[in-house]
Amino acid sequence: MVKIILAILVLGIIVAIHEFGHFAIAKLCGIRVNQFAIGMGPAILKKKWGETEYSLRLLPIGGFCSMEGEDEASEDSRAFNHKSVPRRMAVVVAGAVMNLLLGFILLVITTGMGDAITTTTISRFHTDENGNSVSSSESSGLQVNDTIVRINGMRIYTDTDLSYKLQYTNDNDFTVDVRRNGEIVTLEHVRFEDTATTGRLDFWVYGQKPTVGSVLSYAAKNTYSIARMTWVCFLDLIRGNVGFHDMSGPVGIVNAIGEAATLGETLREHVLSLLSLSTLVTINLGFCNLLPLPALDGGRLVFLIIEAIRRKPIKPEHEGMVHLVGMGLLMLLMLAVTYNDIVRLIQ
Repeated sequence: MVKIILAILVLGIIVAIHEFGHFAIAKLCGIRVNQFAIGMGPAILKKKWGETEYSLRLLPIGGFCSMEGEDEASEDSRAFNHKSVPRRMAVVVAGAVMNLLLGFILLVITTGMGDAITTTTISRFHTDENGNSVSSSESSGLQVNDTIVRINGMRIYTDTDLSYKLQYTNDNDFTVDVRRNGEIVTLEHVRFEDTATTGRLDFWVYGQKPTVGSVLSYAAKNTYSIARMTWVCFLDLIRGNVGFHDMSGPVGIVNAIGEAATLGETLREHVLSLLSLSTLVTINLGFCNLLPLPALDGGRLVFLIIEAIRRKPIKPEHEGMVHLVGMGLLMLLMLAVTYNDIVRLIQ
């Protein structure tokens, strides 16, 4: 029960920070905010301060920041629809930006708490008990002190990119670009396999001493890497490379966060595990909200871009209908994914 409460609290904080991004920029742009809510459904607590009603709602699966003139025409001079396109764009993307910024901050914390920063430079290859190499990548031409720069054309910035590319590529025939002695060397038909364990990772990499500069640099690169991984997974879903059963909704996320909070043996390990998964969740939430789909922030951004090009807004009722249909489809998907999460938990 404790881990479920903790997981709901973490998810609630992530959503709250997202909505606070919309709220803060709306206030800075002089837009009237009517409601600011964390959660969905009936209000558990609510209080009105100034022009805005703040509420905490029953279901911790979302939240909203309701602005005057956001979904309908309004004569109020401070309404959302009366502000310039750049200001409205700033409000729309602010939630996602806050999630990405939170992810970056969490990465700074977890990286700084670590003993070393994982690099993509090979330190040694796997060997058996007799010291003989069991590394296929070494046989394929990789060498100690090679820094992996690209795999099959994908730029490798951090160990996150490296692990994802190796673990989620079906075939085992890679084109690898490495930095060797200051030059880029391209190796064809590289295999990654520990012949003793058949594991894909068959080498070790160097650790870098954490400094202020190295921590900030790694956190920035890894924020980008995780966001890009989310985009790649989204494309895989469209292409059919990832099935519906691989998706998780609020129930699955809460369960995963709760499980992460129990991993490890010490309090420090528990905290690192929880923060690491929270980082993935907040960056995924921020990036997915920018996808150009109806009812998401990215869908609203598309309408604003069209308005900027046409130099006149699309009729609010037309845009509202598109978002309404999108919200309906999104809720159906949410219900289906939640059902899938529950079945997975029962099994």
